[in-house]
Amino acid sequence: MARPRAFDEESVVSAVRDQFWDAGYAATSVEDLMRVSGLGKGSLYAAYGDKHQLFLRALQDYTDTSHDFLRRALTEARRAIDALRMLLEAPIGDHARRPADSGVRRGCLLANSTCELGNSDADVLAHARRAYETSTALISNCVDRAQREGDVPADADPVLLARALLAAQQGIVFMGRTGMDTATLTATARSLATQLLPDHSAD
Repeated sequence: MARPRAFDEESVVSAVRDQFWDAGYAATSVEDLMRVSGLGKGSLYAAYGDKHQLFLRALQDYTDTSHDFLRRALTEARRAIDALRMLLEAPIGDHARRPADSGVRRGCLLANSTCELGNSDADVLAHARRAYETSTALISNCVDRAQREGDVPADADPVLLARALLAAQQGIVFMGRTGMDTATLTATARSLATQLLPDHSAD
């Protein structure tokens, strides 16, 4: 009979995820993973496999959490158009909470990982494609609601607009990683919102 795990799996995965998020995959050593998790190499590998499998587990945790947050944000807003505009400014909130001298501008773990490993790791690339398609579907549903509420033209293609919004949001994330100030990021996000989601209330 297998012995029960004598550690909090959620805490371990969270700690490992943050390590990969801060340092990236290549720069994270097994010793780093042992340090942040508090587990020995044997325990880590017995529970999760090798470093690559542990990374994929942490990436899945990040994606699931992100999609849960996105789903709630898009469905609980009073009006869908407000949620769609919020989508573009959402990355700026995290940027503003992190001091400029923190030494870490995290960005999006999924985007970071795709940039680092997308050309060499088929598993990461496949995961990224699935994740972005899920995000697109969630945003597309919100666009559809905004159309029913009269805030987005009925002839707009929900999927194409959703992809444009997602691409714009990821652009804001990358700009934030360069150290661009919050005011500039906010102005850029609002300009994108004006162009992608113009106000049709007076039409």
